[in-house]
Amino acid sequence: MSQPSPSVLQAWLGADCVCFDVDSTVCVDEGLDNLAEFCGVADKVKALTNKAMNGDMTFEESFEARLSMMGLTRQKLDQFVSQHPPKLTPNVVNLVQLLEQRNKRVYLITGGVSDLVKPVLTALSLPDNRLISNRLLFDENTGEFLGHDRSCFTCRSGGKAAAVKHLRVDLGYRSVAMIGDGVTDMEARSECDLFVGFGGNVERAQVVAGADWFVRDFRELAKPLLERDANCNMP
Repeated sequence: MSQPSPSVLQAWLGADCVCFDVDSTVCVDEGLDNLAEFCGVADKVKALTNKAMNGDMTFEESFEARLSMMGLTRQKLDQFVSQHPPKLTPNVVNLVQLLEQRNKRVYLITGGVSDLVKPVLTALSLPDNRLISNRLLFDENTGEFLGHDRSCFTCRSGGKAAAVKHLRVDLGYRSVAMIGDGVTDMEARSECDLFVGFGGNVERAQVVAGADWFVRDFRELAKPLLERDANCNMP
């Protein structure tokens, strides 16, 4: 829905934790797709990314297949990160600042890898402990790619829901909102008080249909926060 119902608006304003997907939500593009282009396998990897985001294959199948195609090394990954700073979606920095100023803690929950997403945390002025992502493993001596850490929440389907449950149960957040563009983000709905679909970079029919609130510009989410501030300051 493009306009939030009163109950949806109440859930948004009442959230003490707001979780953002990263690829095609906080950032305008897909980090693994960009890494794949750098590694010379862009078309194959992008097709698998779309299958996972549209719900046509499980995330873990897509994730492992994409990584296996790239011929990664520690050195190659570090070179990519140094040459490709994050491209943030317009207005996301302002929204994150508004939320943090109101004691709503912002987390990034992504099926991407930590090496690619840590620069995004820095750009948003968030500490390292606000990131839930995947971790790649490399041989310390040779830099050879060894696989990924299978204990990470988001290396499997349903991982974002598990991550949100961790925030509620283990870290004590009372009310959690999740914002994202993909079906894998919408899977977290079972553990969230609110799922906001984001279509500013990519619009997916399943997300439009299944979101509690669907927006195409982060200013739509900032507006109720600013309006509440204005009402509170009225004489």
